Amino acid sequence: MARTAQLLSVVIPVYGEGAHIGRSLETIRAKLLALSTPFEMVLVDDGSKDDTWARLEELKASLPELRAFSLSRNFGKEAAIFAGLQKSRGDAVVVMDSDLQHPPALIGEMVALWRDQGYDVVNAVKRRRGDEGTVRGLLSRLYYRLFAALAGTRMEGAADFKLIDRSVVKAYCDLPERNLFFRGLMSWMGYRQIDLPFAVEARTGGGTKWSLRKLAALALNSISAFSTVPLQFVTTIGGLFLIFALGLAAQTIYLKVMGRAEEGFPTVILLLLLSSSVLMIALGIIGQYLARIYDEVKRRPRYLMHRSTESDS
Repeated sequence: MARTAQLLSVVIPVYGEGAHIGRSLETIRAKLLALSTPFEMVLVDDGSKDDTWARLEELKASLPELRAFSLSRNFGKEAAIFAGLQKSRGDAVVVMDSDLQHPPALIGEMVALWRDQGYDVVNAVKRRRGDEGTVRGLLSRLYYRLFAALAGTRMEGAADFKLIDRSVVKAYCDLPERNLFFRGLMSWMGYRQIDLPFAVEARTGGGTKWSLRKLAALALNSISAFSTVPLQFVTTIGGLFLIFALGLAAQTIYLKVMGRAEEGFPTVILLLLLSSSVLMIALGIIGQYLARIYDEVKRRPRYLMHRSTESDS
């Protein structure tokens, strides 16, 4: 079913992008103007510590389509995306990064798939990951394979670069959970989706804001949000350890009855170390899920808005 776009929203979360945000927005705007479709650019400053917000206020004068919002602190990219989706007004919404690694030239094709072929979600999927380094590339592939095995959802090459129909945006914003994983939830929600491959472009400026620690935290949160397999893993390990312990107990009783029992101090130490390690891992996995439950029951807002370029906000 063909659609008519009355307004296209482009949601862009930013953090520490003051040095190049002007060039990026000019490039994105030029591609949007070529579509001959009314549009708005919704920028969400995720508590940047540089001059990003000052630059956005300056750019408002030369970019009439710009609507900028600033969060009270750094709540994380997921919260910034959610805030941008809530503030967006378009019939279709494109989510993309501000460093032009998500090529703006692809937006026209995404809009065509949404408008002419009726897709509700157009997922831009990386066919090559760009210059991210050997270690990061290896860890990324390992994470996606682990996520697919545990959550049953394949996200190889997935990115936050997507076009979403307004009905999907509303459904996403109505989700009650506090801890969100945008690209994972888009896959989980279903609707009519299509993948559109793209090559990651060179970064306009600056460097990645994702440290290995932040990536590890994101990986843990996303897996615990989409799968209970780790909890089942604890049960499985406990069952295997019980079988091992029963077998060892049977052997010990047999040797005792046969009069061939020997001093087993090293064996006792190894068993204590093994059982302690299993218990600590199990407690850690359970603790991860308890932390998620704790975050959910507090019902704190996903973000706090600090300021805006709009007089009525």
